[in-house]
Amino acid sequence: MAFRTDLAVEAIENHKSAAALPHVRQSDRMLEGFAIHEVRILSEDAAREIGKPQGRYLTLELDALIRREEDAFPRACKALSTLLRELLPRPNDGPVLIAGLGNRMITPDAIGPQTADHVIATRHLVAQSPAIFADWRPVSALAPGVLGQTGVETGEVICGVLDRVRPAAVIAVDALAAGRLSRLLRTVQLADTGITPGAGVGNARAALNEETLGVPVIAVGVPTVVDGATLAHEISSQLGQPDCEALDDLSQPVMITTRDIDREVADISRMIGYAVNMALHPHLSVADIDLYLS
Repeated sequence: MAFRTDLAVEAIENHKSAAALPHVRQSDRMLEGFAIHEVRILSEDAAREIGKPQGRYLTLELDALIRREEDAFPRACKALSTLLRELLPRPNDGPVLIAGLGNRMITPDAIGPQTADHVIATRHLVAQSPAIFADWRPVSALAPGVLGQTGVETGEVICGVLDRVRPAAVIAVDALAAGRLSRLLRTVQLADTGITPGAGVGNARAALNEETLGVPVIAVGVPTVVDGATLAHEISSQLGQPDCEALDDLSQPVMITTRDIDREVADISRMIGYAVNMALHPHLSVADIDLYLS
């Protein structure tokens, strides 16, 4: 049974020889009191071995935010905004499209749409009053829904918007699947490789990346579910127990999430939305964004 995860750090942890691969680089650092783990997959051979596209992956650990430490929210926003600026292409004044992927009606899949709700859209303001909004970057926000709701592929919606907006980059925000419960809504993964909507729950759609969209795509993802079969097999393996009939019952996808998923998704979506605003408009603070969105 394959270990299912969208997180590069978990894919490497589960790959016994990944640390020895010559074209995989890993490093750790701290930013605003939060731990950052970086993975660089530098060759196609390493990408095939690990099962993740070649590129750069940054994982922000949100322990301080979960513990509700003093000033944890603004510090988390600032840390995430710094990581976003590292991945966004330069020059840093071109239009950007924020795509909040997922189904707003299914809470574990609502990270993207709820994040889009907290993004300050400025494209129309910059176009109408360029002198007044000279310090603002043109930003558009879109929550395209899912195929089952609209009858239109997410990629088709975004491509249609790209023809009109012509952004310098796309930031795609989506829910992910983790391999371990300890990572649910505790980490944010950023990648310059784009994203494949629905892949975490076995319903992969067309990939959204620079190859398919024609512009750089920065993926921001939060693990909100664990595949039941992955979790059960991990527990069984750690206990040294053989496979059993109960594990075979999980051959159909069963997704596990947290008890407080509604509150946690709302909180982390707000944090990501604020961080996106701060990354694209460095003059903004959390208090400024509260004022604009109130």
